[in-house]
Amino acid sequence: MKIQTQYNYEKTWRTTNEDDLLKIIEEEVGDADPKGTLSYIKEAIKTGKVILVGDCRFRKMSEEKNDK
Repeated sequence: MKIQTQYNYEKTWRTTNEDDLLKIIEEEVGDADPKGTLSYIKEAIKTGKVILVGDCRFRKMSEEKNDK
């Protein structure tokens, strides 16, 4: 599954690899478990939800090309 991220000050979504996802989560949640948080995000976005962690949004990469 490909995951896209968007900070609240950005207008576009970008596809992010797993190493960078862990870095982003670690920056946003501090001492919390980044791998556990990433597992939760992966499970939650399967249904099309957008998950907000700190200032960063996470979503499953859609098959469509139009980003709103």
